[in-house]
Amino acid sequence: MSLFKAREWWSTVVGNDEEFDQGCLCVANVDNSSTEQDKIIVGSYMGFLRIYNPHPIKPGDAMQPEDLLLEVQLREPILQVEVGKFVSGTELLHLAVLHCKKLCVYAVSGNLGNIEHGNQYQLKRMYEHTLQRTAFNMTYGPFGGTRGRDLICIQSVDGMLMLFEQESYSFGRFLPGFLLPGPLTYSSRTDSFITVSSCRQVESIKYEVLAFAKDAETQETEQQKLGSGKRLVVDWVLNIGEQALDICVISVSQLISSVFVLGERNFFCLKDNGQIRFIKKLDRSPSCFLPYSVSGNIVNTLIGNYNSILHIYQDVTLKWATQLPHIPVAVRVGKLLNLRGVIVTLSDSGNLQCSYLGTDPSLFQAPKVEAREINYEEYDAEMNKLQKIIREARKTKDIVPKSEKNEDFSLGVTILPDLDSVSQTVDSEVKSEVVPSITIKITVESRVLMRTKLSVHVQPPLALTHDKFIFELEPCVSKTFILSAFLKRNSPPADLEGSALASYNTRTGAPRIAQCRFRLPLQLVCFPVQPSKTASQKLTIDTNKPSVSLAALFPEFADQTDEDQLNALGFQLLAGSRVTLLASKTSQRYRIQSEQLEDLWLITKELTLRLEEHFRKQNCKDFACTFSGPIPLQEYFEIIDHHFELRLNAAKYEQLLSERAVQFRAIERRLLARFKDKTPAPLQHLDTLLEGTYRQVIALADAAEENQASMFQAFTKLKSATQLVILLISLWQKLTADQIAILEAAFLPLTQDTQELGWEESVDAAVSHLLKTCLSKSSKDHALTLSNQLCIPKDTNRLKKHITMLYDRLAKGGRMSLNIDLDSQQTTVLPGGCSTIPESDLEERPASQDSPGMFTNHRHLMKQKTKPDLPQYELQEAEKP
Repeated sequence: MSLFKAREWWSTVVGNDEEFDQGCLCVANVDNSSTEQDKIIVGSYMGFLRIYNPHPIKPGDAMQPEDLLLEVQLREPILQVEVGKFVSGTELLHLAVLHCKKLCVYAVSGNLGNIEHGNQYQLKRMYEHTLQRTAFNMTYGPFGGTRGRDLICIQSVDGMLMLFEQESYSFGRFLPGFLLPGPLTYSSRTDSFITVSSCRQVESIKYEVLAFAKDAETQETEQQKLGSGKRLVVDWVLNIGEQALDICVISVSQLISSVFVLGERNFFCLKDNGQIRFIKKLDRSPSCFLPYSVSGNIVNTLIGNYNSILHIYQDVTLKWATQLPHIPVAVRVGKLLNLRGVIVTLSDSGNLQCSYLGTDPSLFQAPKVEAREINYEEYDAEMNKLQKIIREARKTKDIVPKSEKNEDFSLGVTILPDLDSVSQTVDSEVKSEVVPSITIKITVESRVLMRTKLSVHVQPPLALTHDKFIFELEPCVSKTFILSAFLKRNSPPADLEGSALASYNTRTGAPRIAQCRFRLPLQLVCFPVQPSKTASQKLTIDTNKPSVSLAALFPEFADQTDEDQLNALGFQLLAGSRVTLLASKTSQRYRIQSEQLEDLWLITKELTLRLEEHFRKQNCKDFACTFSGPIPLQEYFEIIDHHFELRLNAAKYEQLLSERAVQFRAIERRLLARFKDKTPAPLQHLDTLLEGTYRQVIALADAAEENQASMFQAFTKLKSATQLVILLISLWQKLTADQIAILEAAFLPLTQDTQELGWEESVDAAVSHLLKTCLSKSSKDHALTLSNQLCIPKDTNRLKKHITMLYDRLAKGGRMSLNIDLDSQQTTVLPGGCSTIPESDLEERPASQDSPGMFTNHRHLMKQKTKPDLPQYELQEAEKP
């Protein structure tokens, strides 16, 4: 319980399931009582008008029935209620009620009762005005310096100020440059209206300017600006840089007045000429405010926020902060039962409370602590235990602590084993007769009631029929969402993995995220065909176990009755080339071949995964795949060059488009000047030049769009080839999972390619850092300069050189690790680091130090004795019909 809590003097709940806003509350002596006691007037969007005369009650007690003086339903939503001298011929206070299409002025009177039921109050309508436009808010005051009466100004939704001189309509004017309505108030000292426009500017317009401006029945157009009559000009403008929630004017004296503006993040105080007195930055989002004069030149301001806290400021100094039981949308100060300064607050759901400031005294007394002897040995043992825990925590690499398994929420993804009988593809660009799709079932269950957001993601060019869901979970009731995945763009995907992400809040309100990863089947992006005999790209994967039948590894692609498919399978990618997979009958090797290097990635990855799963089911723990080289760096560099060329083309198209756009705008300005000229002049073929420039702009835009699509396909191919190279290097050098993660972070830093930050410069910086740190060859590498900012390079020579150096140092026994001391690297070998590499590339290590299949230099790869290729007769037997 807060010490600074608002002391409840009186409270009630207004209505049932009704809505309220800042204009629905007013505190004034609406019945013109001789005791000058204020009453509380509340109007709701449901059309109910209520007047209260509260009496103090004990906290927790209900309101007395006699506190409600009047309750009437006006059948139309009440936007705002105000009390003023609105009736001619009298200076008594009357009640003005603003509806959407009507303004009504009422007189509230009370008759003394002779029985125990008490006094009776009546609401008498004095007059009403039917509005031609939908009202937004209103303000009142002695416009034009009138005395003894108040005039009313209503702002409509479309920006028209309608002024009423009590029972008669005076005139209407449109605000200049209007877009959306804002708060409106009146300053009696300067006789001007002050509002905040949608341009986030505080604008002041004098009443005299409004009165003498031309009559406005429609919004001002360009032709009307040139017509007769005086235009509406603002007196002063101040840009506050944010949208205003409310505005108020406080006149301390006849010579001093201040304009208070409540913004979304700041609280402004201005002079009546638009100069800033002070600005106060708010820590919380405000909901309402009320400036009021205390004594002399002192002005206090009440500011309520969405944390249910009411702050009291004196200028920029915080004088008091108090906790409220609700979020206030309107706040007023009044005199109730001779008690001055009662704070009246209203929430949007109808919680009405009268309170005053105070504190709750603390009655708690700390118990006496019994003195006891200190056991230093026990404290030392506990200190050593805690220090050991701290040291262990520092060794872990995870920055974010791992959260415990949340049993209140469960997320599961199921991929159906068969493709959809009827394809669910939508707007697919794949040039194929049938584009298959597969159904994904996502099951979500929770033990408590919670609102959950679920998002499903797959890597482009794959797509989903639905990817976002927002729903509420009932306790212990599971929900299942069904969606389909398919290949949308005309290029093979670089990854078949996807993820489902659910965000929710726990019982305590803490945000949590649950994630479930899944892998789409291979048959979604390819279908079986006859194996091919020839191919330009070939890879050979060695294993330490006898070869497995391909029909057992890929049952969905092989015919179990065809013996030829036991050792040879063909895969036709939907948006790629044909890939052939061969299994040797005599050796423990597999070959993957195709016309394109990047198309080998999916089949190679799927082969390694299925081999590991096959031998894991047989409880074989020593199974391993190896690659004896060489790494196809030259073909990989060709893919990099193609992607980089498309990036350069995109930059050229962008520059040409910018030049043609500048030329197009210049021709337009010339033509506009010719058309506006009173004396006709020849166009001098400007129209022909404009049409030609327009055609060039359209042609360049089409070419840039086509180049963008080609660059997306090239980047997808580049990712596939990069992952294939990483896989081959890991099999060749038998890298650990941490070292593979370092390679993937260096070569796959981006999920998408942009002109501002591309793949080439990002990978070049990452590879340069690896060469400088854990793969450094000598002290000279420590001085390797890295670019301060990443920008598109002139060519790819530097990148290809660094990738080749990385390949060389891995071939010479280098090992990647992020935990390495660079100072001691030159003389010692640290765990996870690499030993000193000889300066000369011609030096080779003894054969006893080289592991099987490990090369000292890629230049000598052809000199190494490699295993014989697959026998030709095996390929011929596998391809027999």
